[in-house]
Amino acid sequence: MKQSINIIISGGGTGGHIYPAIAIANELKLRYPEANFLFVGAKDKMEMEKVPQAGFEIKGLWISGIQRKLTLKNMSFPFKLISSLWKASRIIRNFKPTIAIGTGGFASGPTLMAANRKGIPTLIQEQNSFPGITNKLLSKKAKSICVAYDNLERFFPKDKIVKTGNPVRQDLLSIHNKTEEAKEFFELEKNKKTILVLGGSLGARRINQLIEAQLIFFKSQEVQIIWQCGKFYIDEYQKYNEKENVQVHQFLNRMDLAYAAADVIISRAGASSVSELCIVGKPTIFIPSPNVAEDHQTKNAKSIADKHGAILLKENELDTFPIVFETLMKDKGKQQSLSENIKELALPNATSQIVNEIEKLIKL
Repeated sequence: MKQSINIIISGGGTGGHIYPAIAIANELKLRYPEANFLFVGAKDKMEMEKVPQAGFEIKGLWISGIQRKLTLKNMSFPFKLISSLWKASRIIRNFKPTIAIGTGGFASGPTLMAANRKGIPTLIQEQNSFPGITNKLLSKKAKSICVAYDNLERFFPKDKIVKTGNPVRQDLLSIHNKTEEAKEFFELEKNKKTILVLGGSLGARRINQLIEAQLIFFKSQEVQIIWQCGKFYIDEYQKYNEKENVQVHQFLNRMDLAYAAADVIISRAGASSVSELCIVGKPTIFIPSPNVAEDHQTKNAKSIADKHGAILLKENELDTFPIVFETLMKDKGKQQSLSENIKELALPNATSQIVNEIEKLIKL
């Protein structure tokens, strides 16, 4: 009798960890239709909603990260970790996974640690150019580490590293023939340039404040804006939907059409966003969040800007935004070179290559 394939995937906290996990699961499901899948996430995070919507079962752990400043929340961390390790061990024991895959986020630590203890092969998908402490620890026992950037031998065992890129939504590979559909979908004026503003699935306060402060400036530039302000900020900013040429969205369900409609993109620099923007190939201004572990967003954005594929504007430089933006809008040659250079960095087959690595471990 053929042994069933049971696959555990853990990743969450933000869309940047969840969507790669779902993309990997979908590709595995295509190759192994009879396989059993179980996701493990953090109880109060967005994966508990997004993973079931994608058609997969998920179990939640009572886990969160350590705050970088002194706070009472840190006092509960040891208890959460012990609870999560215990529950993850029970999940592993009951589900009997063939392999455990971690795409980052709080829950992936306890889940992959528990799998390693049981001798189950583990694979890490590291999305950033500068990994966090959890993946550095997990890498010691992981069988394979799929990365999106060069020079990660500083953090991981060199013989385990495979450069694959980050999984992206497959519908982004064909956005260039969707421009007309996109402009109709968002009811945009066809003769105006469109600016797409992305702050991540939860939102980015500093980017939202910037856009709000520059609305009159944008009007003077005769552009229209698709502004994804995020879950935390929709109540504060949805009033601007009444303004001419401004659309405010909590979340964009048709990212393919949002990208297709855009002439210029203003974005945070989370790993998944950077990978998608390389494939999309539109002129991009990155405004990285400085409030993330190891300042990895700035490092992600810098790795693109250093290759002349995007403009990097730090939060403490935002007073120069009008000059930077207007200069870019007037310089067609600059727009074209940014597009061409960022496309050169795209790794469109990442999901397939990651699953190839997973298959090797399954066959072992």
